[in-house]
Amino acid sequence: MAGLGLFFSSVLAIANQKLKVKEDPRVEEIENLLPGVNCGACGFANCHQYAESLVKGDCPPDRCKAGGQKVSQRLAEILGVSVGKSVKEAAIIHCGANAFVRKKKAVYVGIKTCLAAHNTFGGEIHCVYGCLGYGDCAKACFFGAVTMVNGLPKIDNDKCAACGKCAFACPRGLIAVEKMDSEKFIYVACNSLNKGPETRKICPVGCIGCGLCQKLTRGIFYVENNLARVQYGKIKDIQNPEEVISKCPTKCILKVV
Repeated sequence: MAGLGLFFSSVLAIANQKLKVKEDPRVEEIENLLPGVNCGACGFANCHQYAESLVKGDCPPDRCKAGGQKVSQRLAEILGVSVGKSVKEAAIIHCGANAFVRKKKAVYVGIKTCLAAHNTFGGEIHCVYGCLGYGDCAKACFFGAVTMVNGLPKIDNDKCAACGKCAFACPRGLIAVEKMDSEKFIYVACNSLNKGPETRKICPVGCIGCGLCQKLTRGIFYVENNLARVQYGKIKDIQNPEEVISKCPTKCILKVV
């Protein structure tokens, strides 16, 4: 039996050497260059898969949002290709109601996660669109870019890799990843589709769909389903961002800082 075991192990060892597929050494070089957080923002399950795809020429070298422009440039050099200048992206929170202004309909005593509260009659706040404040987004962030301040997430744009994990974790879809291609970047910190009078009853900082921002920006801001929205691709054309912010009656238009 011992002899048979030795024989078969030898056969397997020889077969392994003969059939082994040699990996392109650039895969390891690229993987060592990547941040290694396996965030999935590149569209692959992990950094190793992204490295393999890069070497095969199946995807561009600018997909690593965690590494940013510096890593993209190094990847391009290794692969012998060019890469354009990337545009900074970051997460935007479409809610401005912190724990001090949210109006409650009950006292929630369940599991302290946004997902659990959302699935338990919507938690304790009146607004069915607003932030629940338990920080599922902050827990999901690999980079420490999301912190909870007075029950509302705050994004550190210097740390944010725009991977979208926080957006995926929010059960109410309050978070969106947008391109920060303008110093004038302003946005609507609200996600409510309630009509204006109803919004006023339950939230002092919610959008009431008045349309003033639409008039001030000549349609770059627009109202749809009672909620002001932004054409982000045209936001750099807004001539008066500070006026748009100051004249919003509920102060729900904010500037990314």
